[in-house]
Amino acid sequence: MIKEDARKQFDEMTEQLGIVHTFSFDEAWDYVEYKKGQSLIHQPVSFFPSNYTKEQFQEGIMKVEKMMIESNQTLKNNDLEKVNPLKHSFADGCYIREIFNPKNIFLVTKIHKVSHPYFLLKGEMTIMSEDGEKRIKAPHHGITHAGTKRIIYTHEDCIFVTVHVTDETDIEKIEEEVIAKDFKGV
Repeated sequence: MIKEDARKQFDEMTEQLGIVHTFSFDEAWDYVEYKKGQSLIHQPVSFFPSNYTKEQFQEGIMKVEKMMIESNQTLKNNDLEKVNPLKHSFADGCYIREIFNPKNIFLVTKIHKVSHPYFLLKGEMTIMSEDGEKRIKAPHHGITHAGTKRIIYTHEDCIFVTVHVTDETDIEKIEEEVIAKDFKGV
């Protein structure tokens, strides 16, 4: 059910039943979305057998991503940029990509073609990769290795930065350089 349909149903039932709520519809909606996020962060584990191989993780993360897309709970490109705004910066031979991820967001990253550094400048998140589950808190830095695709849950508003070696300044061309369409493209 989309938010506006839920709001209409909430208002109709509240009036019909004469209920006096101690919370607003938006507070109730946010709480339900939060609880969905909590259950989703634990759900993907069932997609991965214990002692999984790299190939099993890759297959599992693709199932998680497909499940998210099919649930119609994912953001489309226009909305994604509003919720997760990007900042692009350039230096000699470097492309710096900064993304804002709000609190309680569950996401699956792209497949990275090349190794590069990353920096969590603000916030706290749980990251699941083929190396297991890890909770990190800013300030934090690490290396994303070629072939990496992650599941991330943000516990707080986060600012995440990646740095890529390139002389290119066209964002679409840079994405072709650094993002693979599938694991065979790594």
